[in-house]
Amino acid sequence: MHCRGWRSIYCMPKRAAFKGSAPINLSDRLNQVLRWALGSVEIFFSRHSPLLYGYKGGNLKWLERFAYVNTTVYPFTSLPLLAYCTLPAICLLTGKFIMPEISTMASLFFISLFLSIFATGILELRWSGVSIEEWWRNEQFWVIGGVSAHLFAVIQGLLKVLAGIDTNFTVTSKASDDEEFGELYAFKWTTLLIPPTTILIINIVGVVAGVSDAINNGYQSWGPLFGKLFFAFWVIVHLYPFLKGLMGKQNRTPTIVVIWSILLASIFSLLWVRIDPFVLKTKGPDVRQCGLNC
Repeated sequence: MHCRGWRSIYCMPKRAAFKGSAPINLSDRLNQVLRWALGSVEIFFSRHSPLLYGYKGGNLKWLERFAYVNTTVYPFTSLPLLAYCTLPAICLLTGKFIMPEISTMASLFFISLFLSIFATGILELRWSGVSIEEWWRNEQFWVIGGVSAHLFAVIQGLLKVLAGIDTNFTVTSKASDDEEFGELYAFKWTTLLIPPTTILIINIVGVVAGVSDAINNGYQSWGPLFGKLFFAFWVIVHLYPFLKGLMGKQNRTPTIVVIWSILLASIFSLLWVRIDPFVLKTKGPDVRQCGLNC
């Protein structure tokens, strides 16, 4: 429509123009996001792709084209996101750090890049009127959906384009205003839950393995370990709502208690094995002298 001369304006009335219903549990929500992302991937590979369409005789401006490209390529960010969520656990398990040694100028460049990203997020919050809590929930679901629904959308889109394999369209169950939220914590297992579950498990295992390795190697290993733990905990914190959904209803034991119980129990067990208090430690020369005397 923009290529054919139509113009659009940003309209945000005080009163909502319409009201819809959303999926009520995590599985249906991920299936819905999968359909949206799959549609974006199909548009990206179609003849109406904003990368290629409308150059001859089109009235599409560069900023409009950039916005349309952004709406079609966002599922592909699941590939680097999957790598970034997996690397912290690999670093903890292998003993290597995620960041190589860089110069001072390169570190200043990375710091300025991160600060610009944070500044952009703050400006978006101020402009849209979104609270910090809502923004954080959106960030958490972006990671959960990125490593599951967006990843599957890229795979299914490539299969459809390259091999002609089409996927079935499933309708997700919605909740109306007068319904009870009985299915809010209903757990429906789908293949979309496999990648985030795997990432969560390997990061928790990596934290335990990293701490146990530092205990065995002494205090010299604790300095590099903190950087590795920061990235691993950052992934775990983003996937915490997903873990909470796996645990079930809220009237059970809080998930954070279960997580810390597992981590602390593993650390204390490894520390206990390291100390080994029931074995009598004797010095080598005394034992040899005793043997000679005997």
